[in-house]
Amino acid sequence: MYASLRRLLNNGNWNWKSRTVVFSTVDDSNDSSANMVDDDDGFMLRGTEDLVIEENELVATKKALYEARARQEAIEKERDQLLEELAQSQAKQQEHVATILRDKEVAITELEAAKSLFHNKLQESVEERFTLESKLVLAKQDAVELAVQVEKLAEIAFQQATSHILEDAQRRVSAAETSAAEAAFHIEEQIRIATEGTILSIVEQSKDAIEKALDVAEKAGDYATRAVAVFTDGINPVDEIASVQSENIKLQGILNDLESQLLITRNEIAKLKVELEQVNAQAKASELRAEDAEKALLEFQESNREMTIQREEEINSLLEKMKKDAAEKKKAASKAFKAELESIKAAIKAAKETAHSRNEAYMRRCEALQRSLRASEAASKMWKHRAEIAESLLLKEEEDEDAIYIVNGGRIDLLTDDDSQKWKLLSDGPRRETPQWMARRIRSIRPRFPPRKIDVSEALTSNFRPLDLPKPDEVWSIAQEKLKERDTLIEHVIEKETIEKKRKALERALQRKTIQWQKTPEETKLEPGTGTGREIVFQGFNWESWRKQWYLDLAPKAADLSRCGVTAVWLPPPTESVAPQGYMPSDLYNLNSAYGSVEELKHCIEEMHSQDLLALGDVVLNHRCAQKQSPNGVWNIYGGKLAWGPEAIVCDDPNFQGKGNPSSGDVFHAAPNIDHSQDFVRRDIKDWLNWLRNDIGFDGWRLDFVRGFSGTYVKEYIESSNPAFAIGEYWDSLAYEHGSLCYNQDVHRQRIVNWINATGGTSSAFDVTTKGILHSALHNQYWRLIDPQGKPTGVMGWWPSRAVTFLENHDTGSTQGHWPFPRDKLTQGYAYILTHPGTPTIFYDHFYDFGFRDVITELIEARKRAGIHCRSSVKIYHANNEGYVAQIGDALVMKLGQFDWNPSKEINLDGSWQKFVDKGSDYQLWLRQ
Repeated sequence: MYASLRRLLNNGNWNWKSRTVVFSTVDDSNDSSANMVDDDDGFMLRGTEDLVIEENELVATKKALYEARARQEAIEKERDQLLEELAQSQAKQQEHVATILRDKEVAITELEAAKSLFHNKLQESVEERFTLESKLVLAKQDAVELAVQVEKLAEIAFQQATSHILEDAQRRVSAAETSAAEAAFHIEEQIRIATEGTILSIVEQSKDAIEKALDVAEKAGDYATRAVAVFTDGINPVDEIASVQSENIKLQGILNDLESQLLITRNEIAKLKVELEQVNAQAKASELRAEDAEKALLEFQESNREMTIQREEEINSLLEKMKKDAAEKKKAASKAFKAELESIKAAIKAAKETAHSRNEAYMRRCEALQRSLRASEAASKMWKHRAEIAESLLLKEEEDEDAIYIVNGGRIDLLTDDDSQKWKLLSDGPRRETPQWMARRIRSIRPRFPPRKIDVSEALTSNFRPLDLPKPDEVWSIAQEKLKERDTLIEHVIEKETIEKKRKALERALQRKTIQWQKTPEETKLEPGTGTGREIVFQGFNWESWRKQWYLDLAPKAADLSRCGVTAVWLPPPTESVAPQGYMPSDLYNLNSAYGSVEELKHCIEEMHSQDLLALGDVVLNHRCAQKQSPNGVWNIYGGKLAWGPEAIVCDDPNFQGKGNPSSGDVFHAAPNIDHSQDFVRRDIKDWLNWLRNDIGFDGWRLDFVRGFSGTYVKEYIESSNPAFAIGEYWDSLAYEHGSLCYNQDVHRQRIVNWINATGGTSSAFDVTTKGILHSALHNQYWRLIDPQGKPTGVMGWWPSRAVTFLENHDTGSTQGHWPFPRDKLTQGYAYILTHPGTPTIFYDHFYDFGFRDVITELIEARKRAGIHCRSSVKIYHANNEGYVAQIGDALVMKLGQFDWNPSKEINLDGSWQKFVDKGSDYQLWLRQ
């Protein structure tokens, strides 16, 4: 540049052949000035002053070039930094792309799983539909066969009844006809005999009379002959006449006798005629009776025909009703199937939409990242181009005469092309001043480039980031972030979520039993010792549950437990423990146990709450294992948040050298027993229980080994934490004599009642007495189930609202088997505790592993239908070697054993009863109609 300037001065040629423009921009603001001198024929230098000014400008230009070289170094450093950032951004982009592809594969896998689940459910639904249709066809066939059989039986019965009546009537008519014919024959015979006898006697008498008359006439002729002869011979005729007259008198007497006999015979004939008329009247009466019998028979046949027609109509109506019911059931099943299918489709559609929206979100974020990367690449290219320009300026000593450089606020631009748009704009004349509104708009939309950083410390401490990309985990969290208001499609998504929640709530409501008991004040009133009074507790673990991820395994079962009627779930001990089962706790605030992490525990509790189930925590307050040894080598120094010392351990525990007060109960020798008389111990335990209650979500407690400390402390803990339900484990030995269980167990149940009384009734207790008695009573010793006062023999008989009945738990059963319940008597045992007052407890192994789920669910249904609660009354009717019969409440009667009994045989049992469950000699249940 200096050489060219010297050539111009020496030659004295001040003509500039090309257009020369000097443009200066002080800063990047909108206030700019432009000066231009244009002369086509050249121009004359204005003296030495102008030369001095030009030299000063050249010196300033040289300084600017040196500054540009320094800036070039800074630019190279910043370029290297940008290249590194570019490489990092490319690596991050690759990671993001890999993450997005992996998430896409996961989403596709989930979608395929949902699709396969849908197909499986669809196949199951189709199979179930086919099964229902086949059952419906079979039911129709059975109904038709039943109707045909009923019709045949009715026809046979009608024929039999009609034939019997016809035969009876025919026999009666034939008997009447026979008797009438016999009577008529006898009468006719008697008349004939009498008439013949009378006529014969009359004829004979007439013959005799005629013969006598002839004899008399002959004698008279003889007399007359003799008289004549005498008269002729001189016999006296007067004497003869007198003899004749005497003979005539005799004949007159005989005639009179004959007339009298004829009158008598006539009278007898009249009597016989009267008797004949009576016989004829009787015969007519018999004929009338026969006609009446025939009319009655016809009327009976007509009524039977009408009854048969009526029965046929009733059978037809019954068949029509059965067909309608079957059609309605089929429609309802089809409707339910369609609804379930629609819900599955909606769920799959929602899953697809969720996956699609997630994929779109990923793609949008990818596009944003790509745009950011492209912007960073463009910025890098621009800075690289500017660095190359500056480098070329610094390296070249001589430039093209037509070229000119422009100082632009520390940045250098070259205009070497005459046809450049910038040149044209500049050659047209000075630009107008930019309006403020346009400047503000340009300032709002122009890209912001990072400021120049010369000092490294300034660059490191600067808050400006040229390309601030999110980390992969931040990208994932953004993708998984819950939707907020005013987001894209938020109203649609919220509406879908609301509909899904309502659908799930409706399904839960439909899956619950339709028969609900009427709420009473004692049900709605919550007491720590009883809960609602209608609780059914489920022990949700066994001794080996710690070997699995138990919280994740138990959480999906919440819906099934709720459907079956369970109201509370007893969870395993949640704290960190020396023993994996959780009953040797150490750090009480560390809830990462062998059963799962604290997040999994919270998820499990949330699942229980979503199904309206209480979550009962198993808390061990009697003992706690220490984390450190004392100088004597004894493990009695605690760590964690509750950093206690030996003063927190009872002094009468010989193994751990405690410095507290003596124990208020029995000593548990396997771990240091906590001294609950210390104020700081009770304060820390109450804070811990409230933390479990409020932060973790537990609703109540199962208190382990409460024999180790007084029930008054339990009362204080319960009143502080205010649980919905609390159960204490007061396990004590029953009374035995010569190896056999004693009948009287009042002392045993009195100890449990005393502990409940010490808690002020704020806690219930496991009814160990009832469990021990059931072991023997169900082996045909049912008389053990009634005490001398006629009440149940366990804690249930004295304080039923605080008695928690059970058959087995993780200690008595499972793999420990300290006191297992007889396997063949489990159903009878559950029939007893689920139909009697108190709060029944169901063991996990029995419900899911032993296959008694349906049996237990049926018994729970009977308990709910009868409205049995923890205070229900018990009236025992029979308890002997053969069986046990009792009425619980007002609506349920149950029988155990082979005792031959039903409600109709009980004189003191009123009302109408319907059998609900019939398990033969095991147990039977009746519900009041």
